[in-house]
Parts: sequence; C-alpha cells; structure tokens
Amino acid sequence: MISNPAPLIDPVLADLDDATWLATPTPTPVAGNRPAYELRTHLDASAAEAAGSARLTATAHGIYEAFLNGERVGDVELAPGATSYRKTLYVQTWDVTGMLREGENELRLVVSDGWFRGRCGASRIPDNYGEVTAVIAALTLGASSPDAGTGDEAGGPAVRRVVTGPGWEVTVGAITAADLMDGQTTDLLQLGREKWQPATAADTPLTRDRTRLAVSPGPPTRPGELLPALQIFQLPSGRQIVDFGRMLNGRVRMADLGPWGTRLTLTHFEVRNADGDMTTDHLRYAPPFRKEPYPIGQVDTIISRGVEGDVVEPRHTTHGFRYVAVDGANWPLDPDLITAVEVRSDLTQRGGFTCSNLDVNRLHARAMWAWRSNSCEVPTDCPQRERWGYTGDFQVFARTAAFFDDIAGFARKWLRSLADEQREDGTITNVAPNVGVDDDSPLPDLDGAAGWGDAATIVPWEMYRAYGDVEALAEAYPMMRRWVERVERVAAAGRHPTRAENHPEWREHDRFLWDTGFQWGEWAEPGVEWDPQKDYGIVATAYFARSARIVADTAEILGERDDAVRFGELADRVAAAWRAEFVVRTKKSKKSGKPLIRLTESTQANYVRALAFDLLTPAQRADAAAGLASLIRRNHYRLSTGFLATGLLLPTLADAGYLELAYEVLLQREEPGWMVMVERGATSIWEEWNGIDAEGRPHGSQNHYAKGAVSTFLHEYVAGIRPAAPGYTAVEIAPRPGGGITSNRSFLETAGGPIELGWRITDEGFRMWGETPPGVPTTLRLPDGRVVETTGGKYSESCPLPAA
Repeated sequence: MISNPAPLIDPVLADLDDATWLATPTPTPVAGNRPAYELRTHLDASAAEAAGSARLTATAHGIYEAFLNGERVGDVELAPGATSYRKTLYVQTWDVTGMLREGENELRLVVSDGWFRGRCGASRIPDNYGEVTAVIAALTLGASSPDAGTGDEAGGPAVRRVVTGPGWEVTVGAITAADLMDGQTTDLLQLGREKWQPATAADTPLTRDRTRLAVSPGPPTRPGELLPALQIFQLPSGRQIVDFGRMLNGRVRMADLGPWGTRLTLTHFEVRNADGDMTTDHLRYAPPFRKEPYPIGQVDTIISRGVEGDVVEPRHTTHGFRYVAVDGANWPLDPDLITAVEVRSDLTQRGGFTCSNLDVNRLHARAMWAWRSNSCEVPTDCPQRERWGYTGDFQVFARTAAFFDDIAGFARKWLRSLADEQREDGTITNVAPNVGVDDDSPLPDLDGAAGWGDAATIVPWEMYRAYGDVEALAEAYPMMRRWVERVERVAAAGRHPTRAENHPEWREHDRFLWDTGFQWGEWAEPGVEWDPQKDYGIVATAYFARSARIVADTAEILGERDDAVRFGELADRVAAAWRAEFVVRTKKSKKSGKPLIRLTESTQANYVRALAFDLLTPAQRADAAAGLASLIRRNHYRLSTGFLATGLLLPTLADAGYLELAYEVLLQREEPGWMVMVERGATSIWEEWNGIDAEGRPHGSQNHYAKGAVSTFLHEYVAGIRPAAPGYTAVEIAPRPGGGITSNRSFLETAGGPIELGWRITDEGFRMWGETPPGVPTTLRLPDGRVVETTGGKYSESCPLPAA
C-alpha cells in the first residue's frame, strides 16, 4: 500500500541529460528466473531542500519502481510500460515534494526484465530488446518548474540534481525471480541480507540513443478494482483454491503468509476441473514443430519471514485468472487477508448500457470485463497464454472499446508501437510491440496478413470517428499509406497457384486481387478447419479495398488531395476486381425478372464484408443481404462467422433491413452463440464458442474480448447512440428496438459533454428521452421513421410502434 502516492506530472526529459544509464550485473540467470535488481544512492538534504519542491524523472530497460527512504514513489505499475524499445522509450516524472527529510536520504530503484528482456508471448521468447536491463534517473531538488535553473523565485534553495552514475550500488533483494509471464518469487528472508556492490554504466547502442526518450500519449498503468476472496475450497491434497468471482488481469495481495520459512506457491488459473482442482490444459499451446507445449507460467512464490503485518503484492508480474491455487499453507487461509488486485491502463469509463433483458446485460458486462482484462498497457488478445498486443483483435474491437472507455491516448500509444514495428516494405507485424516472436521458427513469415495488418488503417479511422482528433490521424497517416502501398505491390506481383492454374493469362483485374502471401483468412469459423494453403483472396481483397478507401478518406481530411484521388481510384478498382472475381449471376428472380447474384464462396462472413465494406453495386446489395439472411436461417438462426466478421454481423443485418433476424441471432441459445456463454457461467468472453462445452469441459482462453465486439450492436442499434460527425460533434440518436427488449438506459461521455438516453415500450407505444450536449446538432430518429432535428439539450419524443 502507498501512504504518500506521489503524483505523476508531465515528464521532464531534460532532467536526464547528465544522468548515466546503469546496467544490472552479468552474467544473467536463465530467463524466467532472473531477479529484480535494486540500485541505490544516498544523499544529504538540507532543511530547505527537504521542505522544498522535488521531482524524480526516470525510465528503464525493463520495468521499474522507485523508492525514497523506503517509501514507494507513486502508484504507477509496470513503468515505463510496453513499448518498441528500439525506437521509443517513455519517461516518467513524479512530484516527490514532501518525501525527502533533512539529513541522509536513500533513493532506490528496482528493475526487472519486463517486456525488455523477459519471456514474452505464447512462445516465451526472452531478450527481445537486449540481454541486460538498465535504469536511468534524476532527482531534482528545489525546482518549481522544468525551466527553473538557479532556484525558486521565492528564494528557495538552488537547483540540485542527483543522477544515476558513479557511487551507485546494486544488489538482489527480496524479489529473487520476476517475469511478466512466469511470475514472481518474493523471498522475505533476504531482507537485510543484501550484498551491495558498485553499479556499472551501461553502454549499448540503445543507451547511447537518447532520441528514443519520449512522452507517452497514453495513461499509465495503475491498480484498479480490488476483488475480495469470495470462497476458499480446501482439497484433500491440502491445496486451497481461492475464488475471486470473475476473470481479471492482475495479481494477488497476500497477508496470510504463515510462520518463518513457509513457502507458498500461488498458481493463477481460469477454470476448475470436475474435482474442483486447477486445470490449465485448455491453455496449453504447442506449434507443429514443437513436441511439448509451452509452459503456462502464472506462478508466484512467497517465502515468509514470519513477521506479523508482512504483505506481499508481486508488482513485477501480472496474470489472467479467476482462481488462485495456494500450495504450502497448512492452515485454513483467511479470506480477509487475500485480495485480487486488478492491474490495467488507467482508462476512464466513457459509456454504459443496460436494458430490460438481463442476459443481454450480463453479456455486455462480460464484454466489459474481458476488455478490462485485456487493456493493460496494450490491447492484448488474452491475459494469460499470450498477452500479445494482437493487431487483429484490436482491429475488430476498437469501436467497442472506444464506447466502453476513453482510449484515445491508449490507442495512440499502441499505434505508435505499430508504426515503430512497421517494416521497411510497409508490412505490419501481427503484434505490437513485436515481442516474443521466434526468429528461428520453421514456420513461414506470419506477418502482414489481411485483417491483421489492416489494423494500421482501421484502428486510426475508428479513433478518428470516436474522438475527432485530426492530429492523431495525421500521425498515423504515413503508416496507413505505407501499408496500403505494400498490399498494392504484393497484389500486383503474383497470383495464388489455383488462380494462376485456372487462368494462365493475367486478366485485367488480377493485379488488384490480393491472394498471395500468408493469410489467416476469416479465421476460427465454426466447423471450418483452417488451411494455410487455401486461396483467401476473397477475404484479403475485401480488406485491400476497405483500407484503400480509408486512406483515401484520411487523405481528404488531411488535405492530401493527390493521395485522396489516387487511393480513391485504387479502392474503386479493387472493389471492382472483387466483384469481377467473387460475384456471379444466377437464374433470374421470379418476382423481378432480374438476374440474382451470389458469391463464389457463400459464407456468412463473406456476405458480411460485401455489405459492410461497400464492395457491391447498389443493385447487388439486396441480393447479397437476402443471401446472408438465407444462410443464417438455414443454420437455424446461428452465426457461422469467424474471427474477423462476427462483430460486423448484427450491424450489417440491421442496416440491410433484417433487424429482427439480428436480434434472433443475438438471443438464440445454441452453439455457436453469445447467450451460451452467459448460460454456462462465463465471467468474460470466450476465445471459442464452446469455451465451456455442454459437458463442462474448457476449451481455449476463457478471457478473449474479440467476440465481445457484439457490444457495438447494443450501443449503436439497441441504444442507438452514434456519432453523426467525428468526435460526436454531431450526434444521432436512433434506437432500433426488437427481440422483445422493452427498455434501455445508456450514456456516453464525449468531449462536448454527456449523452444520455432512455427509451421504453409500453401499451401506449414507444417513448425516448435524454440529453445531448448543448449546441451539438442532434438527429433523433424514431422507430416509426419520424426524424427530429435539435441543437442539443434535453429531448423527449414518442411515437406508435410500427406494425410487425
């Protein structure tokens, strides 16, 4: 616990000008078992200095904490955060006024591997950015502002800086092992037994490059919600299982440590097996070339010194879990002395949703919890097995996340890492920061696939839609353009072997078909086995067209007129090529006498993209929508979309005139479907539709937010809150009730002010009421088709319900 949480202030990069990078000792222990190193110096402070202002500026290769006189500085976790260290390293500055005392003071820094050299990703690859951790810091005394140079205007002490350099010492303290994936070992018996030695300077290409030092646009990571132990189960083996009630990302605060020498092992996990014990088999992952699965990790160890009042909270690791298995305690654990601490980026909640259907509310809550579990520094796919900043996951979820929380800075920070990792040829990596990737893997290059790489265009565009920040869009634009240019080159350079065999001579539209290179395709379609050799051109070309259109629209906004024309024409040509290759005419309609159309690969996902990405001519849209509806009905009102298209499915149906069908898909209770998660006790969103199967067996990650993108349908269609202009500078309120839902209350905080909405269906009809920011143009669309234009403020409108 922090009794004096020093506030984080705007970083003062110049404070580090005279500081020296200090390295941790070598040789290093094996990855996963490396300790956290402690570095310290002592300083004498005069009475005036102790009473005056002070600030601490620091950063690290690894993750670090700072302590003044044994008191932790601030409440920021995992600083300096996840970043692409080779190009960007964020600096933190704290106001530590009041933490110094007259006379001798100690400044101590604790640094562990973190993302810099820790074991990262599913493959647990270490040393991603270097083999030696390091820190740099400066404690500035007597400066009231970053510009203060000779002392306070009120006659305070002259500025003095205490910087990392000669005279500092280094040791290993109580944290004898620390890894973000594997866990942390805290040996309290080592307290007071430290063996200090002189610290040495770090001299590497990275430490010499101070142009990397930067100010983060995103919020820091902090402790979030505290979850008490709801139940503790004692097993015959002596193991005790602690249940915190729901999934989270974070750690366990333990105050029930036992007598001297007790060794407690805390293993974090998601699901109990049929015997009530821990199981992690559903998370085990082994690529085709590896015989044994990679280790799960998530194990913390505590060695007690038997001192009453000791509390251990491992701050140099995080875990994804609902339960923790405690081994080594031969007494009944006290639930009041065990707490789960959520750890995530310090995001402010922006929106909320509730309706008359309790299961829909439960689904929405689980999507929010999944997002909370996967928004620690980067948008991770899952908080346990991989914990990667996966591009595809955030691409499908960014719009939903922007309603849940204010993610403007969080997304901008991640997009900087994405741009930092972009290759010279424009390829976008699957994950950002690009850590934990096995360079020696026999697998082909998996980066640059459609739907994943297109996060480079779709995420910046969604952030512009949500926040209207032109500067952030301009910052991302070079990356966006380079990505589409790369796809354009790849598409024109070759053809999939099956296409080349069927059409030996190049056709005019072939150069706009993207069907080569590694592709994930739709990925994870129910009942479909993924084939890496398959032609996924129908998926990739759709994303080619979508991203080219986004770049054209972005160029128009930024005043890049030549680019707007060029990429607009490219988008048109790619869409035309998609139609030429993947849309075929069938027999004539008995009603209209006109030829009908269908897709060459008639899947729900492909029809969704055809409609959502505006790939069809106006005359083709009705046939495509009917084809999508037919596929759903033939599948007993169940979806069969995979990873990329699931979040788009219900909005696409509603926009195409199949609103009630969208509600039927949402509310049906058979696999695959969202309500199955609710009925089977999920407290997050599953990776797989049978995350817990009918026999109660777990499959895949139990905490993957991607399928929670269905929440956008709840926000923008059930509630009906949409931006009519970027950043909600104009607002549309357009509820689309259905599915037996009779009421809704929702809100969204915007830069212009709060949007509030309520609606209810009674025997008298439909009524909605609420408020939008004053002066903000607001369009109210009622279910009977009536439209009311206002200039913001309170509203209340009613109408009869249209006939079914």
